[in-house]
Amino acid sequence: QVRLAASGGGAVQAGGSLRLSCAHSVYSYSSSYCIGWFRQTPGKEREGVAVISNDGSTEYRDSVKGRFTISQDNAKTKLYLQMNSLKPEDTAMYYCAAEIPKGPVCSIRWPVPTEYFQYWGQGTQVTVSS
Repeated sequence: QVRLAASGGGAVQAGGSLRLSCAHSVYSYSSSYCIGWFRQTPGKEREGVAVISNDGSTEYRDSVKGRFTISQDNAKTKLYLQMNSLKPEDTAMYYCAAEIPKGPVCSIRWPVPTEYFQYWGQGTQVTVSS
């Protein structure tokens, strides 16, 4: 069973930084995957923030480009999201999720279709005050 567990959220002032972590077992299940970060605010649909593929390619939503960086550890058991220059509009519950495709390489589609991601961790809250 694929497991993902997000952590690292918190409350910061605008302009501050946070690093989210996601401990996961995706790579032990499949060497072909996309894994990424999503966020959701009350009353809105969940949206993709950043995704990384097993071939190392990445995609970011426009509003976070240049501020957020997605990465993995060498063991591929931890996913990170470094968030700098945080803005109040970044306030949301953040989730890590994984897609395991049928083929050998996961190609990132953007805007990322959340329904393709079969495995989800619990959320971690990020609150940015002005």
